[in-house]
Amino acid sequence: MPLRISNAIEIADWQLELTAIRAQGAGGQNVNKVSSAIHLRFDINASTLPPFYKERLLKLSDSRITSDGIIIIKAQKHRTQEKNREDALLRLKELITSAVVVQKARRATKATKGSQRRRMDKKTQRGQTKNLRSKKIDY
Repeated sequence: MPLRISNAIEIADWQLELTAIRAQGAGGQNVNKVSSAIHLRFDINASTLPPFYKERLLKLSDSRITSDGIIIIKAQKHRTQEKNREDALLRLKELITSAVVVQKARRATKATKGSQRRRMDKKTQRGQTKNLRSKKIDY
């Protein structure tokens, strides 16, 4: 079953390389027998994603993306292989959709005259409070 990114874009199964591996950490009796963790590899350059998606993904400075343009996700949260597989696919989908979101351009603004005046008044008042607390020594 292909991984649906949006209405028009989906990733076919042949583009995803899913490998079952043994999970890290403490386990029970099955820790050395059962391969429940999933290792997902997705080659951005060899995929059928639109060029815009590929560009944005390759520009990301994410530790999960190698210099060759391969996304590597290791899922081992859950006890079952199937849940870890779903988790890995969901994390891949989230990574791709977050890379495509266009950030709103920030416009530089100035502080208003009133806010500047209030800030300076507070600074003056704070200084006066501190000044009153100090011991006055007259010689």
